Amino acid sequence: MKNATDESSKPMDALGDMSAEEFRRYGHQLIDWVADYLSHPERYPVLSQNQPGAVKAALPNAPPTAGESFDAILEDLDRVILPGMTHWNHPAFFAYFSISGSAPGILGELLSAAFNVNAMLWRTSPSATELEEVTLDWLRQMIGLPEAFAGVLYDTASISSLCAIAAAREAAPPGRLRLYASEQAHSSIEKSAITLGLGRGATRAIATDAEFRMDVAALAAAIAEDRAAGYQPFCVTATVGTTSTTSIDPVPQIADLCEREKLWLHVDAAYGGSAAVLPEMKWILAGAERADSLVMNPHKWLFVPVDLSVLYCRRMEVLKAAFSLVPEYLRTSEDEVRNYMDYGPQLGRRFRALKLWFVLRYFGTDGIIARLRHHIEIAKEMAAWVDESENFERLAPVPFATVCFRAYPQDLRERVGALGSQAEAGAYLDLLNERMMEEVNHRGKVFLSHTKLNGRFTLRLAIGNIRTRREHVRLAWDELNAALETLDANIRPLTLRS
Repeated sequence: MKNATDESSKPMDALGDMSAEEFRRYGHQLIDWVADYLSHPERYPVLSQNQPGAVKAALPNAPPTAGESFDAILEDLDRVILPGMTHWNHPAFFAYFSISGSAPGILGELLSAAFNVNAMLWRTSPSATELEEVTLDWLRQMIGLPEAFAGVLYDTASISSLCAIAAAREAAPPGRLRLYASEQAHSSIEKSAITLGLGRGATRAIATDAEFRMDVAALAAAIAEDRAAGYQPFCVTATVGTTSTTSIDPVPQIADLCEREKLWLHVDAAYGGSAAVLPEMKWILAGAERADSLVMNPHKWLFVPVDLSVLYCRRMEVLKAAFSLVPEYLRTSEDEVRNYMDYGPQLGRRFRALKLWFVLRYFGTDGIIARLRHHIEIAKEMAAWVDESENFERLAPVPFATVCFRAYPQDLRERVGALGSQAEAGAYLDLLNERMMEEVNHRGKVFLSHTKLNGRFTLRLAIGNIRTRREHVRLAWDELNAALETLDANIRPLTLRS
């Protein structure tokens, strides 16, 4: 490594920061590097091919005594860090939802780091507070929520839902509290109950129907049963876009039940909420206007870099009551302003609204609609390829841009139908699909994930990256078919009886 007085770098100030001249030079170099990286992500395997411990082994065990040149740091970025990266901004990253970092959002993140403000009080950065109010109101209008909802920014949906459930608890009568969510709900709902001290048993999972949507009759029965057993039901979480299948719970019917039972209704639209920007997809939030709170994540499918989650709430005074605690050193004279520190557990708050503002202004509503519509269209095309194939089957509806499916070769399907050996074939299909996923991911051209639906190993392909085109989805399909042909021929004779 080069030392701090290398010719490529001016000697650093013993007490100050990097010089403006040096910052400008390396800043230009890094922007060029990022632009090149975003232009050609296909040069890297999507999923890191590193073995565990490789990055740690390539770095010193102790921090440097003397400062090092930025050239040396950038060399190690290429040599050590890049091989250990799984590239979420790769257009063939299909594994998870958080896949939408756009260039305007990256530039907004840069400025947020440069300003380095703490948006805890209005006075600690009026622009951060008021831009948060403005951008979240824009987004509220875009997805069609009524004016009764106000918003607050957190890092992730896990914290947004935690804060919503804390508000629900604040509004609840005393008693042994019970929280309800479908068996397909995100694990953060149960974690919220644990974090809030309600205990693991405070969350009750409700059965779902054939399309993985919450069964409202089962919910009503569970509430009645719990009341009879001495529990105090206080909150229901309905999901618009579940993690495994992107299913949509029947929010209008759940809202009816919550109103009758006087329960807080929280809608987890962390993934699906973004799609409500499309005129033809407004229906997905039907009933959400009657909810007490709703979360959506622009970092999932609205092209904003991680992390940025929005909690909308119709009862901001209850949310504030759940968290507001103002020591003397944080008291100010501006009574008419919103101090966002009062609406969650964090005192330190990043200037997250800036990158959302950049994205909304740069693309505009029309540009966002066009991109989301494209993702949904190519997901439907992928679903059609699955449906038309003799060797694959789809295992869930595709309301958004995520396809759940598995390989099931036609000749095996016919044999199972004739012999009735369902259990043996099911175990083989789980093994086959798991091995296919591992093989495709290992090749590095695309990255898929999995879930289990009705006990069956299920492949997931989630589209949401701003750079993803039809050819990237076609590549995934071709890779899967090639892996199926090879693996089925090699594994089946060793696994299934003839």
